[in-house]
Amino acid sequence: MDAQEQPQETPQEQPRNPLHGLTLERMLTDLVDYYGWEELGARIQVRSFNVDPSISSSLRFLRKTPWAREKVEGLYLYTLRQSQRQQR
Repeated sequence: MDAQEQPQETPQEQPRNPLHGLTLERMLTDLVDYYGWEELGARIQVRSFNVDPSISSSLRFLRKTPWAREKVEGLYLYTLRQSQRQQR
């Protein structure tokens, strides 16, 4: 079978990925709205969440720091699952 004949999944096709299409800014804004800066800073120990927090400074840090971004994505997914369970 030729490589051209194999069906390939494009990066846009991610029907089971809840983060698909969400920007980091949207995730961070939703988390700040839900938890507030103080609780968010307690859950994820990041200086930009605890000292003079702002969306722009936090986004700059998260874009440069993969481990912190993963923690934000993980907390977002956890919060999303928890809110879905509460709606049942």
